[in-house]
Amino acid sequence: MTSFAPDSIVLNRKLPLWYQVSQSLRASILGRSPDDPLRLPTEEQLAGHYGVSVLTMRQALKELEDEGLITRHRRRGTFIEPAALRGAPVRLLGSVDAIVAQQSGMTTELLDHGTVPVPGAIAEYFPEAETVGTYHRLRCDEKTGEPTNHARNYIRAGLADRVDLDDLVRWPMTKVLRDIVGVRISRITDTVEARLADPETARLLQVPLLSPILHYTGITYDEDGRPLDVAVIHYRGDRFSFTVTLDAH
Repeated sequence: MTSFAPDSIVLNRKLPLWYQVSQSLRASILGRSPDDPLRLPTEEQLAGHYGVSVLTMRQALKELEDEGLITRHRRRGTFIEPAALRGAPVRLLGSVDAIVAQQSGMTTELLDHGTVPVPGAIAEYFPEAETVGTYHRLRCDEKTGEPTNHARNYIRAGLADRVDLDDLVRWPMTKVLRDIVGVRISRITDTVEARLADPETARLLQVPLLSPILHYTGITYDEDGRPLDVAVIHYRGDRFSFTVTLDAH
């Protein structure tokens, strides 16, 4: 039987390996195509794929099992749960793969895209640019169809020509830029604050006007420390929570 082939990951030795592996595998599972196999490779095969011990792999799989994304059957193997609820809380631990996992696992509709003058609110990140590429997407719970967030990405004009719209419907912008366009990402800076839903957000997320929402801004930097993507995401306040873990070492 053919097994599901997860993406690869470059591990950061300063962060818990099991967590990075679980988040990378989670992103692969949530971003899979409908035709992909549901059976996962064995623990030993997955451990070899990620370059970790079987014990670390087992801990990563337990995290996904507890979340309901996989089921494990003695002597039969481990399988992706196709009907798993995917509106899980957002957890940020410091790796780019955690950001990718955060953004994965929902149906995505591309509302509009194009080239616009740099908006004043993000002008500080693109000081020498006159225009940026912009992409506006609505994400919905894959099981219920309920809208959960809408996102606007503003990317450096030179990158916009290299982004395939079909990829944006399947994958988060972070993954598209890193794994498909081939940009080397050095870091992502996140800001999360509580706000009240404006008319556009209330309409798109199907919540009452002035309902509480989570307003997220993520700045993605390349190896030279230059911003290449500014993501502005509005999450339904009743569907998401953010947990941040800080490594003390």
